[in-house]
Amino acid sequence: MSIRTTVTLDDDVVDRAKRFSHKRGIPFRQALNDLVRAGLASEAAPKRGPLKFEPKDLGLRSGLSYDNIERLLEIGEGPRHR
Repeated sequence: MSIRTTVTLDDDVVDRAKRFSHKRGIPFRQALNDLVRAGLASEAAPKRGPLKFEPKDLGLRSGLSYDNIERLLEIGEGPRHR
């Protein structure tokens, strides 16, 4: 079922919809319907909450000095880390 109605569109929206229809080679009416459907589908998509991180204490490894980055790289990646 379709309904015929009058809608006032801003000039920039009309221009973009016309370019969309021309680029795809489809009638303006179909382009406008496709664009509205896409907008409504994105609106219905569930919103994700903020990303949360839980910190975890990894502790300190005995015998390591975290003040010497060069030494830590050598331990982690080997003597050819450069």
